Amino acid sequence: MTRNQDFLYDLIPAIYRMRDAGEGWKLRALLRVIAGQALIVEQDIAHLYENWFIETCDDWVVPYIGALVGYTPLAVGPNPGSGARAEARERITIPRREVANTIRFRRRKGTLAVLDEIAQAVASWPARAVEFYTLLSVTQNIDYLHMDRGRTADLRDVEALDALGTAFDTMAHVADVRRVNSSRTQGSYNIPEVGLFVWRLQSYTVTASPAFCCEDVSPNCFLFSALGNDTQLFVNPAAAGADPKLPLPITRRGMEPQEVEQSTALVPEVAAFYGPTQSISIATGSLSGIVDASRIVAADLTGWTYRPTGNQVAVDPVLGRIMFPPNQARRPSVYVWYSYGFAADIGGGEYQRPLSQPAEAALYEVGRGRTYARIGDALAKWRADKPTAAIIEITDSNVYAEPVTIDLASGQTLELRAASGARPIIRLLEWQTDAPNDLSISGAAGSWFVLDGILVTGRGMQVGGAVSGVTIRHCTLVPGWGLDCGCGPLRPAEPSLEIIGAPLCITIEHSIIGAVQVERDEVKENPLKIRISDSIVDATAPSRIAIGASGKLCAYAVLEIRRCTVFGAVQAHGIALAEDSIFDGVVHACRRQAGCMRFCYVPPGSRTPRRFECQPDLVLAEAAAEAGRDKLTPAQADALMTAQRLRVAPEFMSTSYGTPDYARLALVTAAEITAGASDQSEMGVYHDLYQPQRAANLQLRLAEFTPAGGDAGIIYAS
Repeated sequence: MTRNQDFLYDLIPAIYRMRDAGEGWKLRALLRVIAGQALIVEQDIAHLYENWFIETCDDWVVPYIGALVGYTPLAVGPNPGSGARAEARERITIPRREVANTIRFRRRKGTLAVLDEIAQAVASWPARAVEFYTLLSVTQNIDYLHMDRGRTADLRDVEALDALGTAFDTMAHVADVRRVNSSRTQGSYNIPEVGLFVWRLQSYTVTASPAFCCEDVSPNCFLFSALGNDTQLFVNPAAAGADPKLPLPITRRGMEPQEVEQSTALVPEVAAFYGPTQSISIATGSLSGIVDASRIVAADLTGWTYRPTGNQVAVDPVLGRIMFPPNQARRPSVYVWYSYGFAADIGGGEYQRPLSQPAEAALYEVGRGRTYARIGDALAKWRADKPTAAIIEITDSNVYAEPVTIDLASGQTLELRAASGARPIIRLLEWQTDAPNDLSISGAAGSWFVLDGILVTGRGMQVGGAVSGVTIRHCTLVPGWGLDCGCGPLRPAEPSLEIIGAPLCITIEHSIIGAVQVERDEVKENPLKIRISDSIVDATAPSRIAIGASGKLCAYAVLEIRRCTVFGAVQAHGIALAEDSIFDGVVHACRRQAGCMRFCYVPPGSRTPRRFECQPDLVLAEAAAEAGRDKLTPAQADALMTAQRLRVAPEFMSTSYGTPDYARLALVTAAEITAGASDQSEMGVYHDLYQPQRAANLQLRLAEFTPAGGDAGIIYAS
């Protein structure tokens, strides 16, 4: 609310204002102070009015409004405290949407459609509810036949066979006596069972990005991913043709034309996925040169053996590949629009990120149609202007293949960032033969650098000089510098972040990076402070060093690691704090007298500061107590402890960057890991998704809204 600061002064008679003018406006100054306080009270009263409504109230008011309408909050574990993360957790565990729809949901209790909405309202997971009794194989009365139900499987119906076991299954099944909500082995097909298929993967868009040309195969062969790896294409639920609105992977058969019953015509399934407003689009020559949908044909491009005919353009949605006709000239440029699957908003991506900047910071915009077409042009202008604080913002998802070298003066601050909702890629090449080709950052004491929302491939990032601080947030420094077609690292032994000289502090937030290598003089300098939170540090193999120094026992750095997943060994001078994290490789801290590790998974053989509530320490202590209580022999005790240690070892769905399930814990992972964090969420980088709390809350709500006599269970479709 904005009002004139003299609104009280304007209410007094004009004679007093005239006298006040002669006295030097003393009365006006007094009334301005009173008006400022009155505005604060007025704004607070207006805000109290907003708190009367669920749509506009503060987050802390939501449970109170819920209590008024009979909403019962569920048990969600200990409260992590206050702050932005605690508020985000409360928004997940006490959903505003469910409170708003409490009465409407209860009026529809017992209906199938409400279960889909419950999943979205409670857990923010898109879902599809399936009544399994409709899929049972039954013996029918000859006088009352259901031709589409309970019939023998048609082996010629390949679409139905592809959907077997999914939320779109139409095949008949024999009865399964296990319950769908069993805590042991989950059942499915039976009369009282209702399965709620939920999708935990999200669909992230890539807009107008250059495709990767596979010149070693043919100049007419391209990959959707600009990193040069195969990538599964996903449906964009926000696209016009997405039906159902679910983040589903696109299949080759789903894009193939299908015969329509009672007709010889073909349904152009490509149109459901391809087009300017759909999930996939391809342009040649320029951004406006969209390839017509009539030219697109779905194909299996494994091995690049398929050959499109005529004017066709072959697209493989499973591998994310494109092949133009071999008889056509080489494509001058190919741009793609597509969606890929991932679990959370970390690393470089086209998702909304909070941006902050000093009010006096100079802004240099880079991108299509902006002031500068290249990052180097904006850097040249920045060097000429020499502002104290500056921001270079990239506004599109283009690929910038150019060297980037930044040298900061004392007291100077520079932020190189992507605009919110953009995913630019900096591709570093072999520009020079006698010097490093990394993204180089150096500076004098008192200088600061921020890298935000950028994806860096081809080389790593090098930080040197005496720069006071470097912050890397929502970025991806591709592990192994690059990817091959199978998402394997091109240079697995090379670090993604190399720190040389005397920087004071490195901060990494919500990012994916490769190995970190620290080269620092222990005699002249204090230990480097490295703070990593909500990130993945990937050395590409457990045996390689994720954080360390070349040729030394440990890096001269003190670490703070919160809610991270680390693939590879950690060798550091000290660990001030490690919390809610998973270390997939052995941890070695040279100084163990100071620091703490709490609620982490630390592999056996690690040398760390004191540990609190860590695994497998807890289960090994319980196994030792059990062995002593049951008076087991040494061989039996060793077998018991080995079994317990292997049971709680984290199992990942994928450890390869570039795959949709990267760094996600498998469903068979022990509960000590999936719910072993300090607030009973899962350990690792996906801690703040609060998936255990979401699943527990959703299961309890399903029991409340399932029809009488029915059992409802959660089935993870992704």
